[in-house]
Amino acid sequence: MATLREGDKAPDFELSTDGGGRFRLSKQRGNPVVVYFYPKDDTSGCTLEAIDFTRRKGDFDNMDTLIVGLSPDSPEDHDKFKEKHDLGVVLAADQDRKVAEAYGSWVEKSMYGRKYMGVDRSTFLVDRDGVIAKVWRNVKVKGHVDEVLEAARLVAGTSG
Repeated sequence: MATLREGDKAPDFELSTDGGGRFRLSKQRGNPVVVYFYPKDDTSGCTLEAIDFTRRKGDFDNMDTLIVGLSPDSPEDHDKFKEKHDLGVVLAADQDRKVAEAYGSWVEKSMYGRKYMGVDRSTFLVDRDGVIAKVWRNVKVKGHVDEVLEAARLVAGTSG
């Protein structure tokens, strides 16, 4: 399992997205990209996080910073999730979890004493050159998007 750190080159990936699209990280060079991993569409924490990113999307857009959320859900599930909650961010389908593995976000978890593999809620801010500028692991949703936005301002070279 990868342990990516700030300063590492972000692993490239290409995945199907909601709306029948494709997202390839390397094609975004020249723009910062927020890559956030979340466990499952339409669950409480994941919904709050997606709504928060959507709420602040205009601020990210003003800095030419793209946002892409990744989960093991299918593109069709992403379509339903986006429609239900009027989400404005791109959602990519990491159905085989290979991208989550490459980013060290496919981890052993434990609930009620039962161990299982799952997605660690984590976020990576990738700079214009494809280098990881900031990493957040074991993300707590409340206030997270504002932290990411502040870091993105520094990467984009803009203030307030």
